[in-house]
Amino acid sequence: MTARERFRTITIAHNGDYMTIKSRLLPVAGFALALFSGVVCAQQIQPNRHDFQPPVTPVAREIYDLHYLMLAICLVVFFGVLAVMIYSIVKHRKAVGAKAEQFHENTTVEIIWTLVPFLILVGMAWPATKSVLAIKDTSAPDITIKATGYQWKWGYDYIKGEGEGISFLANLSTPYEQIYAGAQRGTDYLLETDRELVVPVNKKVRIITTANDVIHAWWVPALGVKQDAVPGFVRDTWFYAEKEGVYRGQCAELCGKDHAFMPIVVRVVSADAYSDWVAKTRQAQGIQPAGVQVAAAETSAPAAAAPAAPAEDLSKEWNKDELMARGEKVYGTTCAVCHQGNGQGTPPMFPAQAGSDIVNGPKGPHIDLVMNGKPGTAMAAFGPQLSDVDLAAVITYTRNSWGNKPAENVVQPAEIKAARK
Repeated sequence: MTARERFRTITIAHNGDYMTIKSRLLPVAGFALALFSGVVCAQQIQPNRHDFQPPVTPVAREIYDLHYLMLAICLVVFFGVLAVMIYSIVKHRKAVGAKAEQFHENTTVEIIWTLVPFLILVGMAWPATKSVLAIKDTSAPDITIKATGYQWKWGYDYIKGEGEGISFLANLSTPYEQIYAGAQRGTDYLLETDRELVVPVNKKVRIITTANDVIHAWWVPALGVKQDAVPGFVRDTWFYAEKEGVYRGQCAELCGKDHAFMPIVVRVVSADAYSDWVAKTRQAQGIQPAGVQVAAAETSAPAAAAPAAPAEDLSKEWNKDELMARGEKVYGTTCAVCHQGNGQGTPPMFPAQAGSDIVNGPKGPHIDLVMNGKPGTAMAAFGPQLSDVDLAAVITYTRNSWGNKPAENVVQPAEIKAARK
């Protein structure tokens, strides 16, 4: 056997048995180099495709730096151990006449292999603990916002700060056709909402999370924020955005059929732009400067009353066409995810609206079902989520679509208001 063949074939003796291991060090090294080069090229073509989103908060930067510190430590340990293994295999193989040492209980070696991992773990735990403590420090916020998870949308209530009293729901706004009908997808496919959470730059924003149905999670990577939203509990997190822009996230807990369809969009603006937004939103929602109390908002469960919405005259008699036009929009953002855009649903979990006995029967039970939900099923209560006008519109829409022809085919906002009492 030539020296080259001996190098490529390593024979290891073990209990009199022999096994042959083909040495592939050069091909493995070549593959690793090619993989590394490919990742670098991909990063240059599409930045952050294989990396964290660029951090825009102090905590996000700490998480980013901590990630690479841990990666560096792991790589040093990995390649250090690998180098020792390769050296031992090549240098001390039987083929070159190496003779194994026979010893038992070496105190020095045992101290070394205990102390070195301990020091490595301490070196990793120290910066990680500092970051965790920073993440948990929600004291002295400039703005406090409650984020409530629903299947499948987010509700926001500004409960402290300049925007106190503002409340709205944020639904997925990606067109139905892009999701189900094969239409060309937009740049922010499944990461766009009909309402954005607006906050000012360089302000500490505390996010209080809870949920109305199942466990959700409020997660925006660029802000370094991820906090579970648990029904019946309130938890909190915070961020301090140092750069204006739009930052997108998603629910990070598997929360049901349309878990993938409840994105989060945070728009960070200047102080002046935020003040303008607050003034316009308050005017649209008919909100007085005095807001709700923080303590009450933090300790109570999601309210049964309708969320704040643009001030509208509930005594107005809406005609059928007006209700149908508005109801179609509400259905598309609120109901279509379960009952489908064509009203056929996905039985038995999500019954069809087309031909439904409830939809085609008296409107009283239909109103009660939509407002209060149905315990033990996936039908959520939409009374706390939608305004009186939106509820009247979407019920009217379903009662007049897909061939439905009930005797009572129009529901007025005043009827919804009466049903709340």
